[in-house]
Amino acid sequence: MTRADDPIHFLLVDDLEENLLALEALLQRDGLICLKARSGDEALELLLTHDVALALLDVQMPGMDGFQLAEFMRGAEISRHVPIIFLTAGAADRRRSFRGYEAGAVDFLQKPIEADILRSKANVFFDLHQQRRQIVAQRDELEALAEALKTVDRHKNEFLAVLGHEIRNPVMALSAGLHFLRRRKDPQTSEEIHAQMERQVSHLTRLVDDMLDISRIDQGKIALNKDRVALQTVLDFAVEASRPQIDAAGHQLNVEILQAPVWLHADPTRLAQVVSNLLNNAAKYTPAGGRVSLAARAADGFAEINVTDTGIGIPEDMQSKIFELFAQVKSPTERAQEGLGIGLALGKQLVELHGGTISLRSSQPGAGSTFQVRLPILAS
Repeated sequence: MTRADDPIHFLLVDDLEENLLALEALLQRDGLICLKARSGDEALELLLTHDVALALLDVQMPGMDGFQLAEFMRGAEISRHVPIIFLTAGAADRRRSFRGYEAGAVDFLQKPIEADILRSKANVFFDLHQQRRQIVAQRDELEALAEALKTVDRHKNEFLAVLGHEIRNPVMALSAGLHFLRRRKDPQTSEEIHAQMERQVSHLTRLVDDMLDISRIDQGKIALNKDRVALQTVLDFAVEASRPQIDAAGHQLNVEILQAPVWLHADPTRLAQVVSNLLNNAAKYTPAGGRVSLAARAADGFAEINVTDTGIGIPEDMQSKIFELFAQVKSPTERAQEGLGIGLALGKQLVELHGGTISLRSSQPGAGSTFQVRLPILAS
């Protein structure tokens, strides 16, 4: 695809090499590329592979003359709209001029060519070609923006639907819990209902916190409380936060302990949030009784944290979108897993605020996934 700032090509066609060199020297300027042809056939080959702003054709050439070449150009879709200026050393002739204009010429100049006149006329077409490119580029940008807005709108609608579902369930559970508490006085049952209600309140709190975090990051208002912190401390916090969900699914959790201290300049709470979210996702998208692994190491000045699971994997068409806001992987039954689809997007932004990166290292449908976080190590 041609870009607005690409060089502009123009075509010179003359059977005499010295004429081609003279015209090239006369018209050359920055941002222009001259294509030279000594026959109509050569000119047609060049037109097949280049977007040409202007063609200057000598009328009197052996074989295919300038008029015939112009007729071929007008008959081909790729060159139909290329402006043509005829150059001729013959005497002015109204019939010849008429034939030239009939063949599609925009001008007809007699040799010897007046340099200033030709340069001025050619520059008009070069400038028009550049303006046309800019208009096309702006049109493409507007189309891309419109498509992006449609995508955002679709994601917003999907998000609102998921949010309604996510909020409705705990609210209904809380309502049912209050109803049972009013009707039943059994202490053991009341304690169980209280515990369920606390879990639902915790779930609602996480939803609200995630949405607020996304909003703060987008507005540049999130603050990191960075300090010198051991990576192992961050990993321990993350495992502690995720252990209940992993155990509830009956997964085996393998954690590789760092053999030597690795120090970061980081916000330990936020980094633990990122790693915990990866572990929770691994548990969520892995069938019961699966395996989740957490490993970390230091390499080339960076700490690398890998979270691996034996879950459903990520379809290839979703792998490039997984860190986008509201993106969610569907299960084999085509139902999205519970959640708002903002965890990985939030994690990506938090990691980048620490000067690091987060990526999907590998994933195969039905064979699990590996996510990697890389963070700069604090110099000792």
